[in-house]
Amino acid sequence: MRRSLALIATCLLAFTSSLVGQMRHVDDKDLAAYLAGVTERGRALYTYDQAAWHGTDAFFALHPDTSGLTHYICIETPAGWEVVFPKWNETHDRLLVAYEAKQAQEPQDYTAVKYDPPREGPEDLVAKEHALELAIGDFGTPNRSYNTAILPAGDGNLYVYLYPAQTKSDVWPLGGDVRYTISADGKQIVEKRQLHKTILDFQFDPKLKIVSGVHSHVLSDVPEDTDVLYVLTRRPSIPEYIGTAKHVFAINIDGSIQVVKK
Repeated sequence: MRRSLALIATCLLAFTSSLVGQMRHVDDKDLAAYLAGVTERGRALYTYDQAAWHGTDAFFALHPDTSGLTHYICIETPAGWEVVFPKWNETHDRLLVAYEAKQAQEPQDYTAVKYDPPREGPEDLVAKEHALELAIGDFGTPNRSYNTAILPAGDGNLYVYLYPAQTKSDVWPLGGDVRYTISADGKQIVEKRQLHKTILDFQFDPKLKIVSGVHSHVLSDVPEDTDVLYVLTRRPSIPEYIGTAKHVFAINIDGSIQVVKK
């Protein structure tokens, strides 16, 4: 039985208002600009995630030698996305690209190549690799597969995201994710932001007509970047309603965010 939006909003607010703990707040006067930033970062995170998905598929199609490789890093260029697979040299002071997958004309079409010998990577590749290693080391070893993403942050810093990977084609995970702000050289954690706690694995029930998803936030009173990623990734596309202690938000299927109850 489908509930009305008003009832969903009332239930969510009743639940989240009873939660105990220190929450992160955004003043209402700054809310519109803040939500626009969440949408922008969430959309960027989605395009990075898509590049990582299709680029790594092309990489593994080469049956590569993965010994010594570090972490995949996606780079957006005027010609499209490139996914590089680097390795440190013997003295650990230069990062060399051993494999690379480049986006072709179609968004999901990537062509991978092996460089033998490995070639010098872009100038900022070392900082990104340092940032990944720093964030992953702080995060620890999870008990399931995780994805990583790197986006530019303010003041030349880097955002490093760690979030659970989708391991089944019809199950979409949300939660257990972190966003690190790392210094421009990749060597210092400026901020660690836990985005969600518990991981929820959402699976569509073909017997039900589901028109939207819904979850509550306990760590902040605003949607997070990975909420937008979740909506843009999930299939079939449906909006997601998020209840916090102050508001109920709707993330639309294009990643835009609306306040549906104050």
